Amino acid sequence: MTTEPKAQAPHDHAAAHTAMGVLFALSASHAINDTLQSVIPAIYPVLKASFALSFTQIGLITLVNQCTASLLQPLVGWYTDKWPKPFSLAIGMSFTLAGLALLALAGIFPLILVAVAFVGVGSSVFHPEASRIARMASGGRHGFAQSLFQVGGNGGTSLGPLLALLLILPYGRVSVLWTCLLAAAGIALLYRIGRWYQPRAHAATAKPADRHRDLPRGRVAAALAILVALVFSKYFYVTSMTSYFMFFLVERFQVTRTTSEIYLFGFLAAFAAGTFLGGPLGDRFGRKRIIRASIFGTAPFALIMPYANLTWTAVLSVVIGLILASAMSAIIVYAQELIPGRTGTIAGLFYGLSFGLGGIGSAVLGVTADHLGIIRVYEICSFLPLLGLLASWLPDVGKPR
Repeated sequence: MTTEPKAQAPHDHAAAHTAMGVLFALSASHAINDTLQSVIPAIYPVLKASFALSFTQIGLITLVNQCTASLLQPLVGWYTDKWPKPFSLAIGMSFTLAGLALLALAGIFPLILVAVAFVGVGSSVFHPEASRIARMASGGRHGFAQSLFQVGGNGGTSLGPLLALLLILPYGRVSVLWTCLLAAAGIALLYRIGRWYQPRAHAATAKPADRHRDLPRGRVAAALAILVALVFSKYFYVTSMTSYFMFFLVERFQVTRTTSEIYLFGFLAAFAAGTFLGGPLGDRFGRKRIIRASIFGTAPFALIMPYANLTWTAVLSVVIGLILASAMSAIIVYAQELIPGRTGTIAGLFYGLSFGLGGIGSAVLGVTADHLGIIRVYEICSFLPLLGLLASWLPDVGKPR
């Protein structure tokens, strides 16, 4: 898909610069969106102390947040595949702003659930259309564009614990209000992206040549089932880290809350760095190889980590984050090539699955931690990356560049 209308074809050099500018703006807005999203798990210790919450209630917060961020995404993607909405991105960020304000001021647990639901709705509106714009601006380098878009999001996720450490933990939950300024900046940036997208929105509904219609319908369905299983293994494990790693460190090694936040930042920063690898490597070597190497390649390190000392736990968490992160951009672009012409629907489906499975995983792991202990949670989750072997049965889709 081209990034400029045909009338502007003589200005290819300028168009390329415009496309890169849009990709960086999308990555920056994704960073803002996911920074604000990641504030929620980063302040779990504050919420737990303020409301005397159990691990089950912590898991419920994540479940509500991530289910609202997941259930709407395929519907938003399907709708905008047919009728693109350039300014829906700014509207989605407005939901996030409202949710953060309520999170700061809520006085009872049910209002906390309403607040995180609003933040989840903002994310569900953001991802499908932003992913479509990234593909439009890619100039054919779909893996690179998806990775650049996602690295902003994972970079933002890694900043959430630092924001909580510097701004919220020392001053209390009401200081979450300061994050509303970041949300307002995101709204302004997304409005500008919407203005770039508006005159090009008609191109988003053009149907590309379907290169893979010769694949039997059953083979396509089986490939999608494998991808869902891989997303399950990836995001159950990721949720164990983002929601419970701090509690694991405190219980296993008796570190302080501040120290546990720093270790969580290390994992999330490595996860952000690894995100960028998957797309370009998939463009070059094929997405199937990258998907298999990313998830199954994590297994040896995940199996060791529950039994390691504090230093090696920190090292292994960084290695796991770096390797595991490279899968998602390859999975999304692979699925978009498997079913061409459904860019938003596929993006919404897999982003939605990642949030939804993460939310379900958080609730399940929370109940498990209450009954068996947080250390046993990590012993169980260490086997999840072994599901990466399923990628060997994916059909070959697309060709390396």
